[in-house]
Amino acid sequence: MEERFFAQFIHCFFIAFGVILGGTLIGGIGAFATGDAPFTEMARLARKLGIWGIVAAIGGTFDAIENLQKGIWDGSSIDLLKQGLLILSAMGGAKTAMIIIGWLIQEDVT
Repeated sequence: MEERFFAQFIHCFFIAFGVILGGTLIGGIGAFATGDAPFTEMARLARKLGIWGIVAAIGGTFDAIENLQKGIWDGSSIDLLKQGLLILSAMGGAKTAMIIIGWLIQEDVT
């Protein structure tokens, strides 16, 4: 596998991580400002942002579907493997952020 793939793999992890962590923390500040319970709102936001962090990390759904199609129909199994690893990396970043949010608010997020 090429070096560019590893950079993209790490980027996917941290983009998903940042979307979840940043969105949840900023949403918690917004909940505090409006008088809502910030920790409860942060748990709700972390659950809702999970899929969006993954989608943002892999660059939207069309590129991922195009790469999967190329891997399946063109017989390029390396492209299929790369796309699967990028999705797993994004899922790992989102899950790591949810675990950290759970630690911060002392509540089960998953």
